[in-house]
Amino acid sequence: MRFRLGQLVLIIVALCATIASSAQSGWVSTHVSSGGKDLNAVYFIDSKRGWVGGDAGFLAYTDDAGVSWIERRLGITHSINDVYFVSKDSGVVLAGSSIFETSDGGHSWREAHAFSPADFDNATPELYSLRFNGKKRGWVVGSASRDDIVINSILAITRDGGVTWQVLGVPTKQELIHIDFVDDKRGWIVGAGGAILHTEDAGETWVKQKSDTDATLYHVDFRNERQGWVVGERGTILRTEDSGRTWSQVESPARATLLSVQFINEDEGLIVGRGGIILRSGDRGRTWVEQESGTKQNLYALFIDKKNGWAVGSAGLILRYAR
Repeated sequence: MRFRLGQLVLIIVALCATIASSAQSGWVSTHVSSGGKDLNAVYFIDSKRGWVGGDAGFLAYTDDAGVSWIERRLGITHSINDVYFVSKDSGVVLAGSSIFETSDGGHSWREAHAFSPADFDNATPELYSLRFNGKKRGWVVGSASRDDIVINSILAITRDGGVTWQVLGVPTKQELIHIDFVDDKRGWIVGAGGAILHTEDAGETWVKQKSDTDATLYHVDFRNERQGWVVGERGTILRTEDSGRTWSQVESPARATLLSVQFINEDEGLIVGRGGIILRSGDRGRTWVEQESGTKQNLYALFIDKKNGWAVGSAGLILRYAR
């Protein structure tokens, strides 16, 4: 078959446009100088300013949308498991059994509270996830271990902006890993052994929801009071459209452990996990397809805003996705 020169040029231009479009829509990787430490948490306050936290107390921020990162030392060796900002100035970091807070946008940090083994029958507390609803009311979850064996869950509430914390009783002794609130009343917690807990009274009391799985569940995300998603080990994906009264298991294209899920809107969502897995859905999480991440390293945490997506993982890896 013979092509005219003009046709060939058009084909080349179209091919280049397709390649460029593919490159622009993909994930671009970079690394923060973490000394090889894994990154466990990522949070962006706005399109420019964000934070990452990781093993051995590593904490860093960017003011230029991730072009450069500056380490902010807290003087600790415990792993940072969560970073969360209530406002542009007020933020919280979880490390070991301690809650660190800032009121000046992260220029300075102080230890606001430390849970003691004495609070948990001399077991060692470890905090994993924290959420605030406004400036006063907040919740933290984790586990208490003895000789590296989890013996109890941790759920604590503050009603005075973190000045004091009260440990609450919950209907499970399983490790509690992640918490999410959709409004000032309704929240969910997920954890080991397929645990899903729900509150409708701003976290004062919690009830167990039926997950129909014994897989460890690592992350929960709700867009509104009815629509929610949960991910966990062995490629587990659960979704609900009735506030968690019923959870249905969704077929996953990956069997790897899935560690973080977040929806951009009611239809579009992303999941990241071990082995560089990134999954995407455009139909409210009913079906998922695998995206090319360009890495086989573990991806531990995910953050999405209206324009960008961020995933962080092993050895200081940071992936950015521009929509």
